Amino acid sequence: MAFSVLAAGLPPCAVAHHSFATFDNTKTVTLVGTVKTFEWTNPHTWIWLVVTDAKGAGQVWGIEGAAPGELTRHGWTRHSLNAGDKITLDIHPLRDGRAGGSYSRVTFADGHSLSAGPPPPIGAPAPPVDQ
Repeated sequence: MAFSVLAAGLPPCAVAHHSFATFDNTKTVTLVGTVKTFEWTNPHTWIWLVVTDAKGAGQVWGIEGAAPGELTRHGWTRHSLNAGDKITLDIHPLRDGRAGGSYSRVTFADGHSLSAGPPPPIGAPAPPVDQ
């Protein structure tokens, strides 16, 4: 009851949990670009990626990811991505076709990659952590 009284003055988006339903999880798109910003924030992380199109113009994509706690279980840190990093990013695109999506894997220029998928099974060894 107390929550409903407190939430009554908030817009619906402030009290609803954010869903990943806006992304088409049946499709995977691979983007190649340069990291503009990596936001290590709750409840979801963000990669802002500059992707150069066929005409040479850069377009900024907003790619949403899991919470920092989940990514940490996959070996990520707040320093895994830095502005200027050249990466390949596998995403599930937005259903409406805008330049965005949710990321599932990042591959770095040196070939190593990090997953953003479901947590590893209980008892699985921890992945190595980026330094």
